[in-house]
Amino acid sequence: MHAVLPTAPVTGRVAESTLCTKGKSASYVRHVSVDVSGTPLEGKWLAGQSFGVVPPGTDANGKPHKVRLYSIASPSYGEDGHGKVLATTCKRLLAEREPQSEKDDPSDHRLFAGVCSNHVCDLRAGDPIAVAGPNGKRFLLPSDRDAHDYLFLATGTGVAPFRGFVHELFVGPPEGTPARAAWKPTRSKVHLVMGTPYTSDLLYDGFFRQVAKDHPDFGYHPVISRELRPDGGKGEYVHHYVDRTLPQFEGLLRSDRTLIYVCGLAGMQVGIFQTLAQRGLHAGYLDIHAELAGTDPKSWTTEQIKRRVHGTRRCMLEVY
Repeated sequence: MHAVLPTAPVTGRVAESTLCTKGKSASYVRHVSVDVSGTPLEGKWLAGQSFGVVPPGTDANGKPHKVRLYSIASPSYGEDGHGKVLATTCKRLLAEREPQSEKDDPSDHRLFAGVCSNHVCDLRAGDPIAVAGPNGKRFLLPSDRDAHDYLFLATGTGVAPFRGFVHELFVGPPEGTPARAAWKPTRSKVHLVMGTPYTSDLLYDGFFRQVAKDHPDFGYHPVISRELRPDGGKGEYVHHYVDRTLPQFEGLLRSDRTLIYVCGLAGMQVGIFQTLAQRGLHAGYLDIHAELAGTDPKSWTTEQIKRRVHGTRRCMLEVY
């Protein structure tokens, strides 16, 4: 961790920037890869970590912008197989202004563009970018990959680390690279449940579908919340889907081998934790405070779940 401190970032170069949504989407999400060769970041990250970007310029108080963290969407050997190129999944922040304090004008609803996300998405191949990191030591794959099976649960850009995980578990480094010789595909069972509002918001959809086609041990489950399901049912969130189709996950969840990884918008763990508890599948994954022990999970409030229910060493959580 912290091979490069945010107070002294190094300069990488954008290698590629492409849209990674599916078709026409109201969101603008780009897959941005950065060449960090020759810097202390080269070969120093693991899939599941994040790295920092320091946008140029100063903030409203005239101070240099602070670092923003972005999930690494690459496997540990990088996009190139040599650990020289890492990538992230960056969504442009475009929103109307809302009061954040009593000093703010409630009638000011001008468009607000996120400083760092738009800086990253505006960059072209060859442009410099100030980077730091890596950060994070918990949201990682275990050293013995084949000792476990996996359930990955994601929403939106929270799918970024799972792209790296799936690449590392099933695809492997490019042929002819040093990392390829030591790599072998996992023998583990892996399921990815990916939630988005609309089908057009699915990220890396083609990649995940291809991996699922090539590897029977990988299951890919897109879940759409604001469209009707193929069977005519109403849209659903990730936890609704897991609950509705539980037979395909129950054996996995009851196994002592299984690890759960949850990444996405803050609060997505609420429905997931409650579903696990309601179905009696929480043992090994959740640490439930004595205040809630013995009570019906259906009665748990959102605040109680956030404060009194936590993931164990077999349940990794990364929400923002």
